[in-house]
Amino acid sequence: MSQDICVVVPTIREYECMRSYFANARDHGFDLSRLHVVLVTEDFCDTDEMEAMLEEEGVSGEVFDGSRREEWYAEHDVAEYGHIVPAASHAETSFGLLYMWAHDEFEYGFFIDDDTLPHEDQDFFGTHMENIAFEGEIEAVSSDEQWVNVLYQNADEHGLYPRGYPYSAMNESVETGTTEIGGGEVVASQGLWTNVPDLDAVRILMDGDLEGQAQTRTSSDDFGDDFVAARRNYLTVCSMNLAFRREVIPAFYQLPMDDNEWEVGRFDDIWSGVFLKRACDVLGKRIYNGAPLCEHNKAPRSTFDDLNNEVPGLELNEHLWRIVDDVGSDADDYAEVFEAMADELAGGDWEEYNNGAFFNYVGEHMRDWLECLSALERTATVVENRRL
Repeated sequence: MSQDICVVVPTIREYECMRSYFANARDHGFDLSRLHVVLVTEDFCDTDEMEAMLEEEGVSGEVFDGSRREEWYAEHDVAEYGHIVPAASHAETSFGLLYMWAHDEFEYGFFIDDDTLPHEDQDFFGTHMENIAFEGEIEAVSSDEQWVNVLYQNADEHGLYPRGYPYSAMNESVETGTTEIGGGEVVASQGLWTNVPDLDAVRILMDGDLEGQAQTRTSSDDFGDDFVAARRNYLTVCSMNLAFRREVIPAFYQLPMDDNEWEVGRFDDIWSGVFLKRACDVLGKRIYNGAPLCEHNKAPRSTFDDLNNEVPGLELNEHLWRIVDDVGSDADDYAEVFEAMADELAGGDWEEYNNGAFFNYVGEHMRDWLECLSALERTATVVENRRL
């Protein structure tokens, strides 16, 4: 088959985890020639070793540290937009989205975090691709708070809520039913996680853990059937184990965290998930959740470091979804929905919230994101015309 999948891996440590994902693909008969891996790293990392790993595995790919990313921006005439990808942040996954957009052969993308491993008994890549192609009846989940806890299936036992789930939406009443999904309706597949659950620092502290992990762990037994969140219901979207269609990229910008004057961090994928879910509801699309599971082996670190990163944005996270919940209703594509949300944030007065001006900052960066994608399209057209 053709090379149609771009796998984006932000990494500064455990890039060798990708050997396990490649082995999983081989074990389950998934065609590795479909993959092109983009390792997004930093100048202080050993890029030669990363490139050697890809070569040893016989997998196509490239390594982009900070310097190489700057070169890439210049080569594609988008250097003026380099600021939309923050430095030394998990949100550098946005560079992978720009890379995909500049190469139209990639119809699908994957995000994989370097502190994860695939479950040997599950076909990681194949299951995600089956989810994206899914047609038929599936469980649909909703609540009276308009939020779905992706860990709801055994929540009565473990009591966990994932990172980014609003505190004001807790203690919700959950309803489940079924819905029919048509071909092409699923645009993202979120795989969930065993071992260390993806929690925020406050919830980790409440769980009694000072090393940024959790005393309460998840296992395969905590997860049941795959599901979608019902219309007008939001969910946390974590980018550690995720596949998606190319079409969502205009509305899937990983937000500019960490490298900002308000020191807001840790909500890049959470807020991008809110925006994507809003776009999906407007456009009649779905985010699929459940398998394939990954094993999350988060390295120990001070819970209080994560807390310091999260506190500046905690209040904003309680309100973001309400701000965009009625925005962009008449849009016809992802870019239009995203532009409407960008304008709402950029033009609003958010002084009543702590660090409310960060919403304006995010809105302006969302506008720049769309401009950068347009610029990449123009560059691609020029290159193609030169070839002809």
